[in-house]
Amino acid sequence: MKYSELNLSPILTAATDKLNYVEMTPIQELAIPLILSGRDVAGLAQTGTGKTAAFLVPLIERILRTQEDPNHERAFKNWLPISQVLILCPTRELAEQINDNVIKIADGSGLKTFPFYGGTGYDKQKEALKSGLQFMVATPGRLMDLYKDNHLDLKQVRAVVFDEADRMFDMGFKEDMKYILGRIPRDRQFLVFSATLNFDVLNTAYQFGAEPVEVNISRDQAKADNVTDELLHVGNDEKPAQLLSILKRENPKQAMIFTNFKHNVDRISKFLMDNGIPAMGLSSLISQPQRNLIIEKFKAENDQNILVATDVAARGLDINGVDVVVNYELPQDAESYVHRIGRTGRAGREGKAFSLVSEKDIDSLGRIEEYTKKKITIGYLEDADIIKEFKRFPSEQRASYGDRFDRPKSGGGGFDRNSKKPRFEGRRDGPGGGKGPRTEYPPRKDHHKDGPKEGGPAGGAPKPQHKHGPKPVHAHPKPAGPGHPHPHAKGEKKPMTAHQPPKPYAGAGGPKPQGKKPVHSPKHHDTHPPKTASKSFRKTSSGKAASPAATGSSKSFGQTVKSLFKKVFG
Repeated sequence: MKYSELNLSPILTAATDKLNYVEMTPIQELAIPLILSGRDVAGLAQTGTGKTAAFLVPLIERILRTQEDPNHERAFKNWLPISQVLILCPTRELAEQINDNVIKIADGSGLKTFPFYGGTGYDKQKEALKSGLQFMVATPGRLMDLYKDNHLDLKQVRAVVFDEADRMFDMGFKEDMKYILGRIPRDRQFLVFSATLNFDVLNTAYQFGAEPVEVNISRDQAKADNVTDELLHVGNDEKPAQLLSILKRENPKQAMIFTNFKHNVDRISKFLMDNGIPAMGLSSLISQPQRNLIIEKFKAENDQNILVATDVAARGLDINGVDVVVNYELPQDAESYVHRIGRTGRAGREGKAFSLVSEKDIDSLGRIEEYTKKKITIGYLEDADIIKEFKRFPSEQRASYGDRFDRPKSGGGGFDRNSKKPRFEGRRDGPGGGKGPRTEYPPRKDHHKDGPKEGGPAGGAPKPQHKHGPKPVHAHPKPAGPGHPHPHAKGEKKPMTAHQPPKPYAGAGGPKPQGKKPVHSPKHHDTHPPKTASKSFRKTSSGKAASPAATGSSKSFGQTVKSLFKKVFG
């Protein structure tokens, strides 16, 4: 069926002719007439079959007919100047792409559109909403932010489109989609399109009053016929060499390499660049302006014809020149495999897809073959095609972003992952120790609880360790009693002043107050001395408690400290 048979408005006919829309694809031929009649549609088709035009062309036609004649059979009911069509998609890149398609197909019609997604400022988006839009292309998160800030009115939505709805569910947007559908009028037109649909998506549509007509042109096959895919059984450490050999053999004009891990994107890109193959990386680790710039460079005619990406680029990106896709790892879910290899073989062109399968990918392979209902052809590289000499695959820390995460932590031990040398010297051989000579540390200034050991540091006096500094030692011990506590084991305390009331001391050699032991608060100290005399806790050689007189003998600790003090200070 041809576009000329649709009897479109003159403005839209001119735009489609300019885009060389002549023959409709199967999904367009089945979906466009249903949408023009106002029916809800669930479209299921392989990637690269024109699903975007399948809903944009009839929606633009209905708006133009409504503006010309509100009573036209294709016109929207209750359409107002502030009414809108809402298109929701899972990724920022897909939002930009759909917005560009709206601009091209609606060329010359005066219809306005704008993309709404995170990672960019709110100011331009708020200004666009105030200017009056007919199309809003948005990701769910940013749309909800704008709605909750009262910048848009979802009650004015007359048609809603969920593009790649299953992917939005996989990314955790299910509750957001329900929130949005609950605030849109139930008499709106409901459209959902994807290469894969699951029951959960359709069940949500039914829950909010939609009655979509299922248009499924890929019931018996999940991938397009013009894509040849094969797998190579390799070891995990053989993947870099195999990847390099495939690209050298195929010599693609444009190629996309998919990995499951965003931290692998820079490593693969660096590996290819080091071996003379220009490559760019696309992942969520880079900012949105950088992502847009990379996609524009990849689409343009230049030497940057290899794009390494995570699944963020697998959904919806329409790049017709991609002739080779390589799966560095197989995706965890089978549907992502279909979308990955769907980046090639678009618009009727032939494409090739290669998957590097190691022992870690076996489970994913089983799920993919069960979903596609076919065995993937096993391929191999001739020995002459395998590159033997190449610069090695970079470790994670050697990638362009690795330096930021590779700084040794202060005070930490252990080994640096990129070096056989211990991060800190001074460990011993043997279990639990690293290699290297034992570090000689300066002798510890240990002091016995009863005073400094004999033979202190040469050339100096013993220095009692105390957090408040050395304490003066008095020549004559003062008797215990109120205001005069017994001398401490390391010397008598400083004389009490009017501003420093005495505190009882319960350590060895000091007075122990009789009766109930005082309780000291960590913030407030006792300010009253003990009211009664206390006996010493120090014991004699016989095991009995010694009297204060006994502790003051010539052999007592206090006299020893006094004599040492006199020798040093005179």
